[in-house]
Amino acid sequence: MTTDSKPAHDLVPVWVLSGFLGSGKTTLLNHLIKQPELSDTLVIINEFGETSLDHLLVTHSDENMVVTLENGCVCCNIRRDLSTTLKQVTWRFSRNGKRQFNRVVIETTGLADPASIVHTLMTDETLARRYQLDALITAVDCANGIETLSQHPEAAKQVAIADYLVVTKHDLATAEQFTKLTHQLAALNPSAQRLTAHNGSVDPHRFLDGQRFSIKQASPDILSWLAAESPTTAAHRRYKPVRQHRNPIRTPSAQHQNTSSSPHDSVHHGIQAFCLTFEAPLTPDLFDQWLGLLVGFKGSNLLRVKGIVNLKHRTGPTIIHGVQHIFHPPVELAAWPSKDRTTRIVFITRDLEPSVIERTFNAFADKQPG
Repeated sequence: MTTDSKPAHDLVPVWVLSGFLGSGKTTLLNHLIKQPELSDTLVIINEFGETSLDHLLVTHSDENMVVTLENGCVCCNIRRDLSTTLKQVTWRFSRNGKRQFNRVVIETTGLADPASIVHTLMTDETLARRYQLDALITAVDCANGIETLSQHPEAAKQVAIADYLVVTKHDLATAEQFTKLTHQLAALNPSAQRLTAHNGSVDPHRFLDGQRFSIKQASPDILSWLAAESPTTAAHRRYKPVRQHRNPIRTPSAQHQNTSSSPHDSVHHGIQAFCLTFEAPLTPDLFDQWLGLLVGFKGSNLLRVKGIVNLKHRTGPTIIHGVQHIFHPPVELAAWPSKDRTTRIVFITRDLEPSVIERTFNAFADKQPG
């Protein structure tokens, strides 16, 4: 397994702000970019349709720092334009050879698939040398979020792959709506940090100082990024995974508990989150082959995968992170963040049962020498 531990201190951080139609993205964006800490932010707005309006609603300290991608959706035909724009803005917004922005925020349309932006940033070699995806932020309307998530798969996917979930319009919802929405968000994406916007405002330091994973951060932050607890104790043979559901609404099982939906479950459009754990160190070749097969055949169903992996003959853990069939180069850390050496891999999947993933791994494990 190849690893890449090169520091990314020179890369421009990119925030992707998504959320379904009417979720309050533009209000949230307006608040954020007015803060002094984000005054050097370049805003890219993706608008759908022949008449562009959203950019007129954005107030920036420097009006020239707003770029519009018009008449298309970032997840389809305009994706190439996004790549071109990101390559051009460095010199378009430079003075005396110095770049005038230190962060990029991309606001998507309400119907956009943020995964496409992630793929663009990860697969374009030129962009990968200039930019680093720093945060996937999804706004969710508290008053209408429950209905939206149940009726629109786009909205559910936006929630499922996010690093941060910002609940908006809290003042327009009842306490019962807020509670139900919180449970649904936890079911769709248990590892995301959940914030509540008050009149469209959120402290920008929650994003700037967040606990998401970065090789620049102290190693204990990895566990916050992963949001994985110590695995449930269970007897198992070598390499056999122990499944632990990270959905707080479900009861974690000691081994293989029935995972059918209950009245308290909130799994939408076939989306569910779970964590596989492995107590014994894994053979690197075995792990590479298994992950490669899984991504090759089920990549479109893997909305997000992130994990801390204990590989044989390695001093520190290996960090993996992918969205669907595209994965970041694995990062091998110098040391473990705690005494726990358990492999933990968090999956957020669509129409893919945990048992399928377990069976594929066990098939490889059974072929390994004793």
